[in-house]
Amino acid sequence: MTPETRPPTLTAPRAPRLPLTGVLRLGRPADIWFKPALSVVASVAPPNLTLLALGRLDLAMYTMAGSLCALYAHNRPYAARARALAWVVLGMVGGLAVSLVTASLTGSAVVLVTVGALLAALQKTLCDATRVGPPANVVLTFITSASLFAPQTLGQVPGHLALALAAGGWAWLVGMAPWMLRPHGPERRATAGALNAAAAYAATRGTADGHARARAAAFAAVQAAWQSLLAIGDTRTRRGLERLVIRAEVALAAPADTDPEQLRTWAGELTGAGPVPEVHDPAAADELLGVDAELAVPSRPLWERLGPLTPIAVRTALGCALAGYASLALGIGRPYWALVTAASLYQANLALTWSRGVQRVVGNLVGVLLFAAVVPLAHLGPAALVLCCLAFNFGAEALMGRNYWLGSVCVTPMALLITEFTGLQEPGRLITERVVDTVVGALIGFLAAVAVTNRRSGDRVELALTAVERSREHAARLLAESAPAPGAVQAARRSLAAALADLRATVDAASGEWWQRALPQERVVRAEQAGHRTLAATVTTWEATAPGTRSGVRCARSQGAGRPS
Repeated sequence: MTPETRPPTLTAPRAPRLPLTGVLRLGRPADIWFKPALSVVASVAPPNLTLLALGRLDLAMYTMAGSLCALYAHNRPYAARARALAWVVLGMVGGLAVSLVTASLTGSAVVLVTVGALLAALQKTLCDATRVGPPANVVLTFITSASLFAPQTLGQVPGHLALALAAGGWAWLVGMAPWMLRPHGPERRATAGALNAAAAYAATRGTADGHARARAAAFAAVQAAWQSLLAIGDTRTRRGLERLVIRAEVALAAPADTDPEQLRTWAGELTGAGPVPEVHDPAAADELLGVDAELAVPSRPLWERLGPLTPIAVRTALGCALAGYASLALGIGRPYWALVTAASLYQANLALTWSRGVQRVVGNLVGVLLFAAVVPLAHLGPAALVLCCLAFNFGAEALMGRNYWLGSVCVTPMALLITEFTGLQEPGRLITERVVDTVVGALIGFLAAVAVTNRRSGDRVELALTAVERSREHAARLLAESAPAPGAVQAARRSLAAALADLRATVDAASGEWWQRALPQERVVRAEQAGHRTLAATVTTWEATAPGTRSGVRCARSQGAGRPS
């Protein structure tokens, strides 16, 4: 049995547990950590400095609503980014409108908390369903919840919404500005990530220690690269990048016949400003026909993606409402802090929710200490207050990718300083209220997650298993044909790879849930083993689809992609 067809050793999901070790461990910074950090500063600074010059910093909360939209969609190609940012701005302004109108119609804190909890659940569900990416619903919920407790009249609402919309338009321009320098930067980075991840797996030869983890990471990176490429139009650059992602796919199917250094070289060239490396492969023509076939398949409707998120939505609504009510019962003047803390916890499963809760509490507690240290400087004057907020904006986005708690260390003093735009407040009271609301929000939010079970996660595992089995059978039937349609095997291989990636993500999510029936672990292992064997078998079709070559893998060797002979 050759290395590329040897059944992979897969580890069955472990019993759910609440991790303590590793939750605060720092990761590597993202490749483009400085871009969202600089973007948010460029988006926030002009409106805030303008308000400072006009002596109206009390309006900064409304411009911040639009400005913070610049945090989103940095990993998307610019055509897709333009659409995503537009929807984020509209969603932000829409949520702000509901909050301001509610605040102008009632002063009941219970009603305001209830509306805030429902908005938080809606924002969480829509962000997860659309996969808008970080910072997801947290920023939206922070703005809408804080606005619920801002004194307001109906007559003021249109002007405040206009400020938010104008700042959101500026944030859209800031987010799109890099297009002028590197119009294909996001998809180049995604392709480079796929090549580097495939190289890491190829370095294990498919059998060394850590190969299963490296394979899972590589599959995820390749899927992300395809999603990025399928979101842009048919251009010469896209075709060149597609050929490189195909090389990454080949490395996943036959790691022992792939040179990791060549993949890394191509990835390095993509991260620079030079042209896309050319990969001449006669078999790639059929591969690209398979890509065209995928483009013709419509995406799943939004309503189908909303159904499985119902337990998460209920958790969010219940946890945020109870956290806000508890804060009110304790006499805290800003119950939205507890509400936002609860909203920030909810992840794909209970184990991840627990980890996020630990990170949130630690980050906020360290953050209030940082606020206590810088508050004398911020109180020197309005200009110092604005500059401190800008510095914390940059720090939050620069550090968030290392670990959520580290980014929260900067988010916490920034949020505290924003409350002082309407007037300086006593620091000791602010710190006390923030600490209490953080602990209350995290504790009650997690208890709500425990109480609201997610039994549907087991059903989704069954659906994902069925999808893998059907995709594998379809690919196997095509392999058995003497002359399959051009691009058919390649499209089937990518469909199977996507189904396997979805199965692994679904099983991992379900493994972190409590109070559910046992997962079909043996069936999962068998399905993954059979699926990966079929993926490896599709590589041999290169000989049939590209006469005159020794196979797609060996063709790559002739360009320096294989091991030295």
